[in-house]
Amino acid sequence: MAKTDVKVLGAWPSPFVMRPRIALNLKSVEYEFLEETFGSKSPLLLQSNPVYKKIPVLIHQDKPICESLIIVQYVDEVWASGPSLLPSDPYDQALARFWAAYIDDKWFPSVRGIALPQGEEGKAELMVQVFEGLALLEDAFDKCSQGKAFFGGDKIGYVDIALGSFLGWLKATEKMNNVKLLDETKNPNLVGWAERFCSHDAVREVMPETDKLVEFAKMLRARFKAPAS
Repeated sequence: MAKTDVKVLGAWPSPFVMRPRIALNLKSVEYEFLEETFGSKSPLLLQSNPVYKKIPVLIHQDKPICESLIIVQYVDEVWASGPSLLPSDPYDQALARFWAAYIDDKWFPSVRGIALPQGEEGKAELMVQVFEGLALLEDAFDKCSQGKAFFGGDKIGYVDIALGSFLGWLKATEKMNNVKLLDETKNPNLVGWAERFCSHDAVREVMPETDKLVEFAKMLRARFKAPAS
């Protein structure tokens, strides 16, 4: 397939943009990455995603697919000859979708909230929520992996992509707030999994460096604090 048949609209700091890129890498699908400029939306993005007007967008044979986890499912179904990302068993598949939804709807918002300006009491409450979520995900890994390397078993799967895409920002949050969120004592399975995930060939080239994310976050803070002209 020609490289131009598959395009990803996105931006390097976005964990959601990482998801389709990892999925395509796992399937050995060549694609063109079209970087969106921060603070503006290209005509192609607005044309491709007129409802949400946000990244990521996968364009396959001139047809746009939006929302990161929907894109991952699409990639899994279209390029079925590659390694499966979702389990074949209906129950295991439902379980994978459940944990991916939990990560997006419940867990990561708490991580993101830690970086926002607020009082110590509010930050402490969010930290508790993050730790509680990691405990749940530690248990989920134990059950989903069945003693293997990833949530998806021997290979990276749907939940791995859903959670792993946030590891860069988790590390950046730790560094910016001088805290340890993913702890070897409390989350030994997740710590080992995170190392394996980040070192995987399909992930390594798209995982942002922690220091670059920290600088990007500082730039965002400065921009939001700046008075409107």
